[in-house]
Parts: sequence; C-alpha cells; structure tokens
Amino acid sequence: MGRTLNVKKGDLVRVVAGRDKGAEGRIIAVHADDRRVIVEGVNRVKRHTRVVQRGGRAGTTGGIVTQEAPVDVSNVMLVVDVDGQKVTTRIGYRRDEVTKTRPDGSHYTAHRSVRIARRTGKEI
Repeated sequence: MGRTLNVKKGDLVRVVAGRDKGAEGRIIAVHADDRRVIVEGVNRVKRHTRVVQRGGRAGTTGGIVTQEAPVDVSNVMLVVDVDGQKVTTRIGYRRDEVTKTRPDGSHYTAHRSVRIARRTGKEI
C-alpha cells in the first residue's frame, strides 16, 4: 500500500460523501493500512457491550455505547480558512530548501517536504 493518505490526526476535515455528507470534525485516528480515518462526531454507531467481571474494580459495565466508526479516506476533504470562510481543498506537497546544522557546527542545505493547500498554495 505505498500511497500516503495526505491527512493526519488532528486535521479538520469535511465529509464529502455518504450518510454524514457535509459534517465537519477533527480526525481522531488514522488507519493507513485500511485507508480509513475516524472523524469525531461522524459515522456514529451503537455498539452493544457486555459486562466483564474482572477481579475488583477492573470490570467494565455493559450497555449500549455510541462511538465513531472508520470512514474511507476518499470520503473526506481537508478544510482550510480562506478569508474567514471554511473551504475544502486538495492537498499537495512542496519541497523547501532548508539549512541544517551538523553536531560539529558546520551547515549544509537539505530539502524538507511540506503539505500545501492546493486551493490557496499556502502551507498547512
């Protein structure tokens, strides 16, 4: 699965397809192997949990728990702020030349990859 997902934990995204289309939220977790992300408040499902008796206070209480389920990464788009408005954008990459310092004090130039918003060209 050599492709990157472009989005990271903590990014603000908008759902562009599916039952929760139009919903916005922050990414809680990224599952790169399955190409899925968990977004807060999106794709909420009810999970029935059973009472587990472990010695002392370690037991869990049973019941119905509502939690977020993973969404495919293709169904979300990054949200950026353009002149005070939130708009969705695709993500690109730019290689910036930076000056680094070695432990002995000498300097050298290297490249650093930064994410940019395709709509604005600004760094994310």
